[in-house]
Amino acid sequence: MLPLQIIDSFLLNYNVGQALLLGFILTTLAALPLKSQKILGINTVLFGVIFMLTPQSIAKPHYLFLGIALLVVGPLVFVTARD
Repeated sequence: MLPLQIIDSFLLNYNVGQALLLGFILTTLAALPLKSQKILGINTVLFGVIFMLTPQSIAKPHYLFLGIALLVVGPLVFVTARD
């Protein structure tokens, strides 16, 4: 139960968009040692879809625009990969 209490206390201070943005940053940093642009592209597209599907009532509207930008950048990173 302790991990759920830590997550809950974290989310009380921030909105869902900020928590998703932190998740995107952490997963991107975790994928960097793999040196694979394809993984970074897939991660970017995945979080773009998550940001697009997040209801605007629980996240600010500018996260929708971040999702659109990630959906544009992600496939470009994936296609230009040489892995």
